[in-house]
Amino acid sequence: MPVTAQVLQHNAELAASTLPPLLIDASRVAATVSLGSHGRRRAGPGDTFWQFRHYTQSDPAHTIDWRQSAKFGPVFVREREWDAAQTGALWCDCSPSMAFRSSKRLPTKAERAGILGLGLASLLLQGGERVSLLGSKAKAASGRLALIQMAHHLERAIADAPPTDLPQAPESLPRHSAVVLVSDFLGPIKTLEATLKSYAGRTVRGHLLQVLDPAEESLPYNGRIRFQGMEEEGQILIERTEDVRAEYRQRLADHRAQLVALTNRIGWTFGVHHTDRPPHTALVSLHNRLAEQP
Repeated sequence: MPVTAQVLQHNAELAASTLPPLLIDASRVAATVSLGSHGRRRAGPGDTFWQFRHYTQSDPAHTIDWRQSAKFGPVFVREREWDAAQTGALWCDCSPSMAFRSSKRLPTKAERAGILGLGLASLLLQGGERVSLLGSKAKAASGRLALIQMAHHLERAIADAPPTDLPQAPESLPRHSAVVLVSDFLGPIKTLEATLKSYAGRTVRGHLLQVLDPAEESLPYNGRIRFQGMEEEGQILIERTEDVRAEYRQRLADHRAQLVALTNRIGWTFGVHHTDRPPHTALVSLHNRLAEQP
């Protein structure tokens, strides 16, 4: 009996209904990015032809493509595409402070971090690489199942919002992995520095993505406001919030400058994303930065 379009649609909708909503959102973002991103293609050991280029004196003679050279005159070298699978190790902060949002129209910081992390994992998997979620017990893996398992783990973490420490470099982390940590990074610089030192000696590339609510960037409030900490920091009552706005913004700028300096010292990169901005803009930048790194 032939399968009708209605049956196919029903089966597709049924399959989609079992996917974590976070993964569905992340897949949409990743699909947008994959149309405009150049990916991580580069020359290197592999079996797939990549491109021809002009011969240089440093090239071995056996790399010359004599047929291509005879056609056009100049001597050409045939390059293959680098196809050694790498590991993308990701971490998305889901601690209580990441549950903040200044408006119901915005996602929480944890929700946006999850979408960006899963979107990046999807792009890496499309490129034939492995992914792992730091802080979980799952090993680095490839394929759609790895992405679904990662999504379930993140959704549970976002819902539970457990107190979470920055992940130390696991012993199983392969050399030359790409590590991406997504958080608001508003904690003490010394704590972050101690964590990053555990990665510094492992020959891994890394990127910090700071996710902030727009209100955390600008402190737009006026008048008498009581601010309540989300991780047992207590509370503070400010009589005229507008009077401390300039000092707040300066302290945030100083803190961010320390984050940039720290990542520069260890050869990592740093970026900022606000939850009122489209997620694909941050994902394009992040994916391209990983593609550009050797």
